[in-house]
Amino acid sequence: MRHVLTKAAGVAAVGMLAFAVAQPSQASAPRQGPVRAAAAAGPAYFEMTDITRATFVIKLTESSDIEHARELVSGATTDEPHILTRIIKQPAPYNPRWSYQANPDETSFFNQAIEVCDASIPYVEDHLDEVGGPFLPGRVWCDWSSHLVREIPAP
Repeated sequence: MRHVLTKAAGVAAVGMLAFAVAQPSQASAPRQGPVRAAAAAGPAYFEMTDITRATFVIKLTESSDIEHARELVSGATTDEPHILTRIIKQPAPYNPRWSYQANPDETSFFNQAIEVCDASIPYVEDHLDEVGGPFLPGRVWCDWSSHLVREIPAP
């Protein structure tokens, strides 16, 4: 009986490994059509807000993220409305009010996330020196109340 359980666990582990390995390769498959045109046109800029009503500008560079952001702003989707990013501790010219910016290459969207990365826009500013330590470990920021307001012209 012990060998049967060991073999079953081994088969399950191999199956999980195959599943985990297959996802990234499928996710990185090139897309066709207007999404690729969005990326060729360059980055897109979006204004976001949160429960504090403060506004913050994010720059998106990935075509799939740009498309998703435009669908959120237009109301075509409500899926994954919140912003997940990695903070860069320096201001961006398109976001002069804040001393930090969202890393354009590490910004995506989510429905739910772990509590350790949740903070409002002004709270991040007020505690920027603590970002990357116990507060927002790895500089990962996922404001649970964040949502896009509008697309803005490139600066």
